[in-house]
Amino acid sequence: MPKFVVLLKQTFDTEEKIVVTPEGVDERDAKFVINPYDEYALEEAIRQRERHGGEVIAVTCGPERAQEALRTALAIGADEAIRLDSGGLPDDGSAVAAALAAVVRPLAPDLLLAGLFAVDSGAGSVALQLAERLGLPHASAAVKVELLTAAELNALPAAGAAARTAAERYALVERDVEGDAETVSVPLPALVTAQQGLNEPRYPSLPNIMKAKRKPLRTVTVQELAADGGPDAGAAPLTVRTRLLPPPPRAAGKRIPGSPDKQAAALAELLRTEAKLLL
Repeated sequence: MPKFVVLLKQTFDTEEKIVVTPEGVDERDAKFVINPYDEYALEEAIRQRERHGGEVIAVTCGPERAQEALRTALAIGADEAIRLDSGGLPDDGSAVAAALAAVVRPLAPDLLLAGLFAVDSGAGSVALQLAERLGLPHASAAVKVELLTAAELNALPAAGAAARTAAERYALVERDVEGDAETVSVPLPALVTAQQGLNEPRYPSLPNIMKAKRKPLRTVTVQELAADGGPDAGAAPLTVRTRLLPPPPRAAGKRIPGSPDKQAAALAELLRTEAKLLL
């Protein structure tokens, strides 16, 4: 039976007011949710399980409050959840990817899913780094995913070189490529990152919220991973964030007087001199 592993991140709700300080986002009044792009990944994993059977495991790296996101994932439909305690890990994508790889590797997923990027950092690199560490092929920005056997893939028009590889199953992925679409096939196991439009995430029902309390949710520490030969929590980070700044306040609007011709000329000049747009 196939195993689907979903990488989730608990992020602050961007629809709520966020207070940004040089040290980071002030969490005291922040509301936290599952990263929206990860919701698409979770929904896709559940839909693939409904088609092909198997199990869905949600994995996150975060502090204790991140368990709330995992409980939500369990209520939506995940079968099991694992939280990698971020205590001791530097705020560095490479370190997080190395630690998550140590958690995911023994799970041996047939399909690893994640959001295209997290709305708090916007880097979109952790899942791809994890795939590289696990030696998995990957397809990003998926808007459609089908799991096919080699025979089913061979039967498609223009199956090409992908059908000549030795894998038994494939993911046929339609990718968003800056306003256009590209269809690729990747042999399983593989990583697929979810773009907006892949599906419509479901909401947890009250019965499933109650069932989620009985589903397994375990916590793994970096120290436990190191004892099992995993990454060293004390390793120097490859990237360091020195400070975080909010965007500059929006300037007041300007009213341009005169005839339409004069207004157009004045607007073009403002765009060139103030907005620094090349015309």
